[in-house]
Amino acid sequence: MNCSCFGSSKKVLQKKDDKDVHQSEREEEGGSIAKTKNFSYNELRVATNNFHQSNKIGRGGFGTVYKGILKNGTQIAVKTLSTESKQGLHEFMTEIDTISDVKHPNLVELLGCCVHGPNKILVYEYLENNSIDRALLDPRRSIKLDWENRSAICMGIARGLAYLHEELVPHIVHRDVKASNILLDKDFQPKIGDFGLAKLFPDDITHISTKVAGTTGYLAPEYVLGGQLTMKADVYSFGVLTLEVVSGRSSAYTNYGGAYKLLVEWAWELYEAEKLLDLVDPQLEEFPENEVLRYMKVALFCTQATASRRPLMSQVIEMLSKDVKLNEKQLTPPGFFEDSKHVSGSMSKNKSSETSTSHQMSSFPITITQLIPR
Repeated sequence: MNCSCFGSSKKVLQKKDDKDVHQSEREEEGGSIAKTKNFSYNELRVATNNFHQSNKIGRGGFGTVYKGILKNGTQIAVKTLSTESKQGLHEFMTEIDTISDVKHPNLVELLGCCVHGPNKILVYEYLENNSIDRALLDPRRSIKLDWENRSAICMGIARGLAYLHEELVPHIVHRDVKASNILLDKDFQPKIGDFGLAKLFPDDITHISTKVAGTTGYLAPEYVLGGQLTMKADVYSFGVLTLEVVSGRSSAYTNYGGAYKLLVEWAWELYEAEKLLDLVDPQLEEFPENEVLRYMKVALFCTQATASRRPLMSQVIEMLSKDVKLNEKQLTPPGFFEDSKHVSGSMSKNKSSETSTSHQMSSFPITITQLIPR
């Protein structure tokens, strides 16, 4: 009898605890939503023609993005949360908490949100030229960006990150700086978007220990190895992104000279061989060689294996300017990651494997590689 009674009490207690947890979640959600404008579900349904496929402009980390037009004629980007995604709910709340009050020319503006039953939606300003991966990295691209456009894109991203890292209090680490998260307006000015993985970074701490999140090819070595997040992880990602903008090539594996390599790996090999201009996008028919070289070298400073050697984003802005001479004697090789499935083929073909060291990590299906100077 006693066992039966205790079992019954435990079940009642469990139900009460679950109720408290759900109530706490609802209160937290309500507090976040109150920070920003609330759109009605019907308003967004009408704006997107009932979320019609013809208005689909992308897919985010936790749902689909649609183009919409409000009754007053304002164009918007409507980011819907997948109803099955628990991670997406966390990202939804994080995004509202992080950028509802943040305004900067190089950050995508959050206009509001909508919660309607299981539907959770973020509403952003609409940017006409989509993302960098569509404009620059898609083989079917129709847009042709000259060097003036590309250098302005790099500088704009740098200014946006410097604002997040050094001007905002508390500071913000984006954690997912990549080509698909940089949107371009009608004049091809860049705006950093998708703050679902962002972390607030108080002034009085050196790092945050956190579960690794982000995109392979952009992840800093120390972050993946130890889960220790600092602003230098964003700096690393910026360096990779800059190489993509200059080269028109993806950071992912590509066959370079008969061997599969990451873009940052190939860039370093070309730098050592004094052939860095070979990296430049063939579509760039005319460009100032010295300036383009400086941008690529700044990218290599940003992707150095040791985080403490990477510059702050405010320093990156200075380094990208024409008035600063880079001290290349201080430049050390990058660290990067390889999917294990590529390692054997890549290393067997790649002559530079003799001057590199690799350490397989048990908790991740990737290998960390740091190039050693010859």
